[in-house]
Amino acid sequence: MASESSKTQQSPIDHWIGGQRVKPTSGKYFTIKNPLNDSGMGEAAAGSVEDVNAAVEAAQKAFQSFRNSLPKERERILCKAAEILERDRNEFVDILVDEIGSPIKKANFEVEKALTLFRAAAGMSRNVTGKTIPSDVPGKFSMSVRAPIGVVAAITPFNVPLIKCVRLSCNPIGLGNTVVMMPSEEAPMIANRLAKLYEEAGLPEGVYNVVTGNGYEIGDTLTTHPHVKMVTFTGSSVVGQHIRELCAKHGKRMTLELGGKSPLVVMDDADMQQAVAGAVQSIFMYQGQVCMGASRVYVQQGVFDQFVKGFSQAAKGLQAGDLRDPATMIGPIISERQRGRVRDHIEDARDKGAKLEAGGDWDENRCLPTVLTGVTPQMTVYAQETFGPVVSVYPIKTIDDAIAESNDSRFGLSAAIFTTNINDAMRYALEVESGMVHVNGSSLHDEPHVPFGGVKDSGYGREGTEEDIEAMTEWKWITIQM
Repeated sequence: MASESSKTQQSPIDHWIGGQRVKPTSGKYFTIKNPLNDSGMGEAAAGSVEDVNAAVEAAQKAFQSFRNSLPKERERILCKAAEILERDRNEFVDILVDEIGSPIKKANFEVEKALTLFRAAAGMSRNVTGKTIPSDVPGKFSMSVRAPIGVVAAITPFNVPLIKCVRLSCNPIGLGNTVVMMPSEEAPMIANRLAKLYEEAGLPEGVYNVVTGNGYEIGDTLTTHPHVKMVTFTGSSVVGQHIRELCAKHGKRMTLELGGKSPLVVMDDADMQQAVAGAVQSIFMYQGQVCMGASRVYVQQGVFDQFVKGFSQAAKGLQAGDLRDPATMIGPIISERQRGRVRDHIEDARDKGAKLEAGGDWDENRCLPTVLTGVTPQMTVYAQETFGPVVSVYPIKTIDDAIAESNDSRFGLSAAIFTTNINDAMRYALEVESGMVHVNGSSLHDEPHVPFGGVKDSGYGREGTEEDIEAMTEWKWITIQM
């Protein structure tokens, strides 16, 4: 198909440090590419160690006053930020469509989710509560209070850049912390556009800072900086493990939301239409470039053939057209490196005997929805995360098989089961090794106030309003002798 033209063309994007645009000390920039055809959309600053240090110092300086900001002030700023995002929705949608190849339906979903995140974070400012504690000493008043921890480093991915840039900035800000954001080098525009939004909302200078560049060059400087008290990271398990080791060595708090190989189970008694629709949503949204994507589907033998037929037909019917057409579900894979990974997984499975029930073909930079059966442990796609629109379907006999197969993975982010048997549903939910479980629903689901995150190689800690209050504030015990 013919490539679409980009609506988002920008002059070079500099860092955002201390409330102003700052050119990279190296003088170097990198090209921002439209994944539809890899054409250049603009340039972003290639950050250096010096740039990172300047951003952290600006955040640390701002923290000295922002830590004492009133709840009503932070609440007002975050509510205003939501109003501006709603007003400028179309601009943010255009960036998401052009910069990361997001179908417009998914781009609008990101905006809606970001609005709820802003509003939930505004409420966090009034929920930082302490305790009064009984004392064994006569006349001693004992209490505990929470205080913001300081500078939070936020490292965000390309696939949901608006959701993650908002969540990993507004929650720390709602609690009185400051932020240094390092977005994916494949999605720097959203983080920088967010800086303009925060400025208009009245956020003080230095509270939100953005440094762009290659993570492998500057990431360690950010995560190990003495002023950084916490690191929040969303990305691959390999990089996450590296960050985990650095945080442990340097005494940093952290939350890590990492990769996945999420299972989805369909039992004989499931509503088949609901199960097929849930499986389609779980793996083909944003062309499978979602950490919660259900790339392993386990189907009870009695409905295996029926499910595979219905699921494959649904996959073949998904539209891969104009990204601004609401009917389009399949867009381009983000980069040539990632396209190579997807191709390798499909070709390796096919060469080793897997059956292509649907897909396996490409339309320029788009991989068409691919459904595999007959996948074995010898195939790369069996255990590794593909991060594309590729799913393997396996037959199972019992709920015991469903649990055992689901747990046979080093990942444990999200899981889903379709059944009308409440006993099977609850047993699966309790026994599957996963941070999140959804019964009769997609594996892709998130809300601002829930404990979001995974186990095993899928992450460490949880994101969410209550969880972030715990992670991003420090308890202090105070006594007064009367």
